[in-house]
Amino acid sequence: MLDTFSAPLRRIVVVCTAATLTACSTLPHYSVPEVAVPAHYASAPTAASGWAVAAPADGQPRGPWWTLFQDDELNRLEARVDVSNQTVKQAVAQLQAARAMVDYQHAGYSPVVTAGVAQQRYRTSQNVVDRSLAGKTIPDYSVGVGASWEPDLFGRVKDATVEARDNAQASQADLESVRLSVASDLASDYFDLRSIDRQKKLLDDTVTAYGAALRIVQQQLADGAIDASAVAQAQTQLESARTADQDIDVQRAQLQHAIATLIGEPASTFTLPPLVEPAMVPAIPASVPSALLERRPDIAAAERRVAAANARIGEAHAAFYPDLTLSASAGLESTFFAPWLTAPSLFWSLGSQLAGTLFDGGRREATLKGANAQYDASVAAYRQTVLTAFQQVEDNLSALGTLAGEADSQQRATAAAELSLKLTTNRYQAGAVNYLDVVTAQTIALQNERNEDQIAQRRLDASVHLLEALGGGWDRAALNGNSESLKADTAANSKANSKANGNANSETKSEAASESLSAAQTKE
Repeated sequence: MLDTFSAPLRRIVVVCTAATLTACSTLPHYSVPEVAVPAHYASAPTAASGWAVAAPADGQPRGPWWTLFQDDELNRLEARVDVSNQTVKQAVAQLQAARAMVDYQHAGYSPVVTAGVAQQRYRTSQNVVDRSLAGKTIPDYSVGVGASWEPDLFGRVKDATVEARDNAQASQADLESVRLSVASDLASDYFDLRSIDRQKKLLDDTVTAYGAALRIVQQQLADGAIDASAVAQAQTQLESARTADQDIDVQRAQLQHAIATLIGEPASTFTLPPLVEPAMVPAIPASVPSALLERRPDIAAAERRVAAANARIGEAHAAFYPDLTLSASAGLESTFFAPWLTAPSLFWSLGSQLAGTLFDGGRREATLKGANAQYDASVAAYRQTVLTAFQQVEDNLSALGTLAGEADSQQRATAAAELSLKLTTNRYQAGAVNYLDVVTAQTIALQNERNEDQIAQRRLDASVHLLEALGGGWDRAALNGNSESLKADTAANSKANSKANGNANSETKSEAASESLSAAQTKE
């Protein structure tokens, strides 16, 4: 009869237990904080098709946004960032530590099992009264196992696990932020270096031209056609250009050293040959869908930290409830070795304990207030991150629009300055003007050529920063990418890094870390 009712009774107990555990959850309901999202950017007044409210999507893989510039040398340098950059490696290690904390907190769901074996001899004082073993030396042999388990009745373990998971996701977004930032810094330094190379060539050519002009006026002075002031002016012009030519070498060296550091190579061993070909400024679409802001990893990290702060509130609530501990132990114990491992030596115990804090001077209330304040702070930080993201996009969109107009007008100014220099030189050779007019025209022409190149450099920098502000690109097709490709790339980069270091143990650890990271990204 008992067997007839045992199965239904067990089902009832299971259902009631599950309902109790659900009802006792202290984790507050969480929803992503609301933020104000404009209908369009100031540079794109017409709302585009596909415009949507931004929400973090840091788990989606990013394409190589720098390929938009169609520069093979830049592509080669960017490929070395994941392999050798130490800042990226640090972020990967921090992500692994955060994921280890998730496992640590999740282990709270499981019982703790211990085992031990001991042998000792002890003697009871002979001067102790009413003890049968007074004055005797007794051996003791014991072996046993014990287990204890704290059922998560009020969600303490669940809340801690949720917080650790949210923090791990924030660390993953931080890693993407580091990668994006390093890649952006590398691209910006690279284009600045290319601009320096073009200015270097311009100044080299200028020094050569000014040197030839100086020789001409020196010959004219020797022939008595001009006075010494023209030679002094030509000499001044030449030395000024030579000074600028030498000074630009300092800037190039610093940029080259910065690039070496970003790709994880000592500055002393890294060189980059001069490149004078103009870089392409990628075309910017008239409007950029706000869905691309979902790919901002810093927004994703800030949102995940809001979720973690929400879980901390649940942990603070759980501290007001008691903890239930179930324990059991069993083993064998004997005074003599011979009968130690026999059935009569068996001992066991079963028990439970329900314990809670009745008074702590307001410590739990203070902890709860602090958790709520941290949540409010994280919400404010999230909203500020979103505002900053929109500001950065607007800044660079407007900069690109303005600089495009500047580039056009500067090209016309450069052409006019070159024509003016040609006409002034012809007039000087005809004796219509003095050499000071030639010097003035040369200065204006040189300055306009340098201005034109600097505007081109600023346009490239603004393009890089816009791509960074958009989270790494504006191609909507990239949102449908497969994380498996990211897994393969990360593992390949880790293998290449380990091979470069020549350390087999380091290779094994790097491959395992990359596979763990990529698997986690795929799962999420």
